[in-house]
Amino acid sequence: MAEVDARTVEVIAPNFKRRLSGVTSTIVRLVPLQRRHIAIATAGSGLPADMPHLSAAQLVFMSRNGPAGARVWHARRNVEMLGGLVLKYLLGKRLKLLFTSASQRHHSDYTKWLMSRMDRVIATSAKGAAYLEKPVQVVHHGINTEEFSPPADKPALRRELGLPEDAILIGCYGRIRAQKGTDVFVDAMLEVLKAHPKAVGLVMGRATEKHVAFEKALRAKAGAAGLSERLLFPPEVPVWEVSRWYQALDLYVAPQRWEGFGLTPLEAMSCGVPAVATRVGAFEELIAPGETGLLIDPGETGQMVAAINDVLSAEGRLAEWSVAARKHAMTNFALEKEAETLVAIYREMLEH
Repeated sequence: MAEVDARTVEVIAPNFKRRLSGVTSTIVRLVPLQRRHIAIATAGSGLPADMPHLSAAQLVFMSRNGPAGARVWHARRNVEMLGGLVLKYLLGKRLKLLFTSASQRHHSDYTKWLMSRMDRVIATSAKGAAYLEKPVQVVHHGINTEEFSPPADKPALRRELGLPEDAILIGCYGRIRAQKGTDVFVDAMLEVLKAHPKAVGLVMGRATEKHVAFEKALRAKAGAAGLSERLLFPPEVPVWEVSRWYQALDLYVAPQRWEGFGLTPLEAMSCGVPAVATRVGAFEELIAPGETGLLIDPGETGQMVAAINDVLSAEGRLAEWSVAARKHAMTNFALEKEAETLVAIYREMLEH
């Protein structure tokens, strides 16, 4: 990590989780933009080597005051809220505590207690804000439209990634588990692949220990159908390489049964890839049905098959929706907008 001088840091963005997650992706994409406007550093693990970073020792031994008096501690998980409280109340650091809640569910008493100790809380969607007990500001996630952009040469990119150049590639990325609806995608693809000989499905992500058997069952199902060579399970890649895998696609599917926010359809659309997504998380706020993709009910394999067939069967639809998806992402969900909004919140907190 690129360690920075703690004396100069005004905002700390902790990442207290080693495994790749949506929260990690958010930090990796926001911090480089935010540091153009404010002195921000990360803390924790699982981040790219070039991120501005404070080590555990620096957190413990940093001066009580920051350049502006206090520092902002921007937590996005319970363990990070707890870390902020420890630094503030046990180690005596002057911190303004900020929490971003991406969940759309009723919180545990423990989480509610942690949030009650925060100076300010942000929700990533209006749906999520409705579950919080006090008024909060809604700040939608954005996307880096430069990193996530249509490829200059899709066939060449596919060659680099070891993917079939002339296939219709349909992807589903993220954690492999029932909550994420990976089984629904696999079941749907077994039908779609039979109807569309040029189609190839990609399931890319990691199954954590308790979901390994779930993943093995999905692979076995593809094998039993004789489709192991057309329903591929490439290994998870680091967050900073994910954009290339979106760029290689023709269609993206977000099959979640539940989601807090859900960036994947937005990442796909920014790369010019239309998306079929379930009506969970913020997906209904991200997709323009009939223009940049389609929405279906969660857990409905039949609806997913019908939606994918609808996109693939209409001549010229993929190309038309690809252009619209890119424009939609750039117009409404540029990451710069999210970064600037958060920096304004940091400055406001530092001033009070």
